[in-house]
Amino acid sequence: MGFPSLCREWFELLSREMFNPYYGLFEYSASDNYTLQINPNSGVCNEEHLAYFEFIGRICGMAVYHGKLVDGFFVRPFYKMMLKKKITLQDMESVDSEYYNSLKYILENDPEDLDLCFCVDEELFGQVTAKDLKPNGVDIPVTNANKKEYVDLVIHWRFVSRVEKQMNSFIKGFTELIPFNLYKIFDEREVELLMCGLETIDVDDWRRNTNYRGRYNDHDPVIVWFWKAVSSFDGEMKSRLLQFVTGTSRVPMNGFSQLHGSNGPQKFCIECWGKPNSLPRAHTCFNRLDLPPYHSYHELREKVRLAIENCEGFEGVD
Repeated sequence: MGFPSLCREWFELLSREMFNPYYGLFEYSASDNYTLQINPNSGVCNEEHLAYFEFIGRICGMAVYHGKLVDGFFVRPFYKMMLKKKITLQDMESVDSEYYNSLKYILENDPEDLDLCFCVDEELFGQVTAKDLKPNGVDIPVTNANKKEYVDLVIHWRFVSRVEKQMNSFIKGFTELIPFNLYKIFDEREVELLMCGLETIDVDDWRRNTNYRGRYNDHDPVIVWFWKAVSSFDGEMKSRLLQFVTGTSRVPMNGFSQLHGSNGPQKFCIECWGKPNSLPRAHTCFNRLDLPPYHSYHELREKVRLAIENCEGFEGVD
C-alpha cells in the first residue's frame, strides 16, 4: 500500500469504527472505558458477527504486515488467547476486580458454606439462565477438594468459552496475513505493542497525576530517582512500565488524570514496600506500584527494568 500517511490514517479510521462498542461486536472492560473485550452477545447484535470478526482479524493482520497500527487496546486475556495461552486468575484482576476477589476468596477459604455448584448464571436481556461448567455441574457442589477446578472452569467460561467462536474467527482472519508460527514467539505484552504500538507518553503529566503512599512523596530521593529512570527509558520501556502497573499500555484520551482502576477513577500510585533487595511489584486493579526503598539511582533503574522484563518469572503482578 502506497502513500504512508494515507495508509496510516486508513487503518486508524477503519479500526476506530470496527472496535466501536456501538456496533455490538466489542465492549469496554468492566474496569474502564478505554480497553476493549469481545462482546459475548455479539451474535444477538449481528447475525453475521463471525464474518465480521474474521474481517476484523484480517484487517489487524494486514496492519501488522504493513507495519501500521490499529486504534484499539484490548484486555490482556485477548492477547493471551491469540497466543493460545492459558488465562489465569491474575489476568482477571485488571478486567473484573469483583469477580477476581470472589474467586480469590474461594481459593483462600472453605467454600462449602457458600452453597456453590459447578454452574454459573448467564444473563441476556434480563433473563437469567444457569450454565453448567461441566456435565451435570448443577448437581456437583464446590468443596475444598475441587475448588481449584471450579475457579479454573469459571475463568475459562468468563474469558474463553463465551467468546470462543468470535475469537477463532478473528484468529482465522489474522493468520491469513500473519501465520501463528511467526507471532507465537512474542508474549502478550509484545503482541499488544505489535498491534497497537507505542503511545507518546508525557512523563510530566504522568508524574503530576501520581499519588504516593507510605513514606514516599514527590521529593523523596527514591521517587526523584524513579522519575529520572522513567524519563531515561525509551518509548517501548515507558509503555511496558505502564503495562506492568496498569495492565495496558494505553493512556486515556485526556491524559493520566483520567486513568481508571477496577473501582472507577484511580490515579497511578507508588507505595513504599519491601526491602532494597526486592524487585518492584504491581497491583494492576489499583494502578499501584510497590517500590522498595533502594539505595541508589542505578540500583533502582536496574531493579525496575528487571521487574518489567521478567514479570512472568516472579510474583511481580497481582
